[in-house]
Amino acid sequence: MEQLPLSVRLRDTARLASFVPAGNAEVFELFAAGPHAAPQVLWVWGRPGTGKTHLLQAACAAVAEAGGSASYVDLSTAAAPGWLEGCENLDLVCLDGLEAVAGDADWNDAIFRLHTLMQDGGTRLYVTSTVPPASLDFRLPDLRSRLLAASVHQLHELDESAQAEALRRRAAGRGLDLSTDGALYLVHRLPRDMHSLCAVLDRLDEASLVAQRRLTVPFLRQALEAQGV
Repeated sequence: MEQLPLSVRLRDTARLASFVPAGNAEVFELFAAGPHAAPQVLWVWGRPGTGKTHLLQAACAAVAEAGGSASYVDLSTAAAPGWLEGCENLDLVCLDGLEAVAGDADWNDAIFRLHTLMQDGGTRLYVTSTVPPASLDFRLPDLRSRLLAASVHQLHELDESAQAEALRRRAAGRGLDLSTDGALYLVHRLPRDMHSLCAVLDRLDEASLVAQRRLTVPFLRQALEAQGV
C-alpha cells in the first residue's frame, strides 16, 4: 500500500463505525460507500465540532484498511503546499479546513494543480470548511469555480442524545464502558460542543485508569469536581 506522509497522525478513534450520523445520514452514506462510489470532489462544511475531521480521517483509515492509498492534510498546520506533491496518484486525498489557505496563493496553485492532475484518474478529493463554500474568498478564481462545482453538503450539530451516543462510542473505542446515564451527565454538565466533550472524556479516561474506577455517574461527578470542571 502506498500512502503519502500525513500532516498529523490519524486518530485511532476516528472510524466510520464510531461516527453517529443522527441528522447527517445523507453525508455519512457518501463516506460509508467508499471513495469509488462517491463524487470525485466532495465538499463538507459545518461548524467546529460537527465531525468533519472525524469523517475525513475515518475515510482515510477505511481506504488504507482496504489496501488502498490515502492522505489526510490538516491545512491549519500543514507546513507547505509541497504536501500535495504526488497526491494525484492516490485513491483519496482529504484536505481539512480550506478556510485556512483560501487566501494563500501558493496553496491555491497547489490545490488547483492537484485538481487538474486527478481528472484523468480515479483519485477522489474530499475537502472541508467551517463556513459555506460560497463565502470563501480564494486567491485563484479558477480554483474557486472548480471547487464550487463539487458535491456540497452541510454537517449539522448533534442533539444531546446523539452527543451522548458519540461519547459512548468514543469511550468504547478506548476500551471504556460509559453508560448512557454517564454520557448524558457529561453532556448536561459540560459545554455542548463535541471538541470540549471529547477533550474532557480523554482526561476522564486517564483519571479512571489512575483510580481504577469505572466511569459511573458518581465517579464522573467526583473527577470533574477534582479537575475544577
